[in-house]
Amino acid sequence: MTEAPKKSFNPLLLLPVLIFLGLATMFYVGLQRENPNDLPSAFIGRDAPSVNLTNLREDPAPVDADFRNGNMQLVNFWASWCAPCRAEAPMLEHMADEMGIAIIGINYKDQPSQAEAFMAQFGDPFIKVGADASGRNAIEWGVTGVPETFILDGEGKILLRYPGPITQSVLTNRILPLLGGTAE
Repeated sequence: MTEAPKKSFNPLLLLPVLIFLGLATMFYVGLQRENPNDLPSAFIGRDAPSVNLTNLREDPAPVDADFRNGNMQLVNFWASWCAPCRAEAPMLEHMADEMGIAIIGINYKDQPSQAEAFMAQFGDPFIKVGADASGRNAIEWGVTGVPETFILDGEGKILLRYPGPITQSVLTNRILPLLGGTAE
């Protein structure tokens, strides 16, 4: 009687299982972050880039925002074609009208008539508002999409970049602690 050849274990058979477990672990850890869409900004702690915008109100003069005016302020990139911007509009109105927060609006790659119609319909919470028709200002600020909001200190340094619409939770947990206030 002949003996059957011994089969040896091939460790390469475990490789697909180990790769799967490694990827699953990486995905799980990535999803445990507070906000997976909250990308870090290289601009935090730096001076806000200057802006060169066309005014969206009656006077078509360029809008230059004084970011070093001693007051904290928000810079909000938005567009009329942006659905999340429409959802965010009532919160911006609340922040400006009821809380007295200074907001500078930068309309991103929009038709002036559509931007004006948006403000007529959803409100105009901005102390200054201008059009960034080419998108050049958004590039200089590192904007990845609209809406996107930046909080600046009184010296014009960026304290926070928030991508996405501002909600009550974002206002309470992210913005107001930087502004030193509480939600009303």
